[in-house]
Amino acid sequence: MWTAAWPVTAVFVLSNAATPLYVRWQREIGFSKGTLTVIFACYIVGLLGSLLVSGVVSDRVGRKPVLLPALGLALAACAIFASASSVAALLVARLFSGIAVGAVVSAGMAAVTDVAGPERRRLAALLASCAMVFGAGLGPLLAGVLGEGVFVLEAVLLVAAVLVVARMPVRRAVVAAEAAPVEGASANGAWVRIPGVPRGSGGELLLGIAVFAPGITATSFVLSLGPSLLSGLLDTTSPVVAGAMAFVMFLTATGAQFAVQRLARRTILLAGAVSTTIGMGALIAAVHASSVPLLVAAALLAGAGQGMGQLGGLSLLNSGVPASRLAEANAALNVGGYVPAGVLPVTAGYLSDAVGLTAGATVFGAVLMALALIGGLVVLAGPPRVRGKEA
Repeated sequence: MWTAAWPVTAVFVLSNAATPLYVRWQREIGFSKGTLTVIFACYIVGLLGSLLVSGVVSDRVGRKPVLLPALGLALAACAIFASASSVAALLVARLFSGIAVGAVVSAGMAAVTDVAGPERRRLAALLASCAMVFGAGLGPLLAGVLGEGVFVLEAVLLVAAVLVVARMPVRRAVVAAEAAPVEGASANGAWVRIPGVPRGSGGELLLGIAVFAPGITATSFVLSLGPSLLSGLLDTTSPVVAGAMAFVMFLTATGAQFAVQRLARRTILLAGAVSTTIGMGALIAAVHASSVPLLVAAALLAGAGQGMGQLGGLSLLNSGVPASRLAEANAALNVGGYVPAGVLPVTAGYLSDAVGLTAGATVFGAVLMALALIGGLVVLAGPPRVRGKEA
């Protein structure tokens, strides 16, 4: 089970490895903060496009046929990043990275659960979630130390992931063996579609998205514009500083999940909503007070919010969704999270170009604080299981 989580970590190392290098590329190539957030959002576009396909395909034909091509795209992204000299190259590399991540958060996380077996589904959710956030934090740290050399190391990590997937003990197709008549839509529906969950699991999906979406949007903002904020507050463009902040943010996300793993799922989600809310308050205070400690505190709270929202959402889905629909359910959770994570930071980036970084970050923080509060209220009001139509 632990080995099965390695491809998730390896691909997520790539997902954020470029973060500390953005300021350097911005200086060398020459582009605005708005363009910077578009480069970041190109990753979200690739990820969302991948999620429309990868979950359904994985549930129908198996995990390996989805994961192996995704790892190939991730290797291609490494090569493009290592030699990038234009905005177009960065856009393509980010697009390929997003497609690979979309495959991993659906098929890769489901593969961890498959290998774990039905008796360890909650532990599998914890492990898959922690593998994701730990990789997401390790990438910026390595990039801060190694610069563009991180992509050479990442290529080695991805080759190791290919070997793991090739030897992974999962069946060719879960649907063929386990699909019940109620899941027939998964076997017979469109191959490209907005991912969903079986009837009766829509409430769990809603609760997960309500908290996971604000949390991952907060960490996306830190990843895309955090280096620019640090540059303004510390007058430094050091990739080590930016990488270290991102690493600590996701290390906090990892630690928070281990700390709350034994709590009730609804309690975990509520704690995630509270953490994101306070974090956005700290972000607003940081930009107005020009305070690096407050900015770091905002990043840590955002990381904890994402980690707990992600763990709570995955645990709810793992507990109620059959293996024959699990990859698609994971994709649905991530679509709900990554749509605002792509749109809001881009909006904040262009707003910052127009009215200044302080005003742009303030508006972003206030909007996200409101969304996190709403998410907490949804968790408080929602029943543990909601029977309803296909979500």
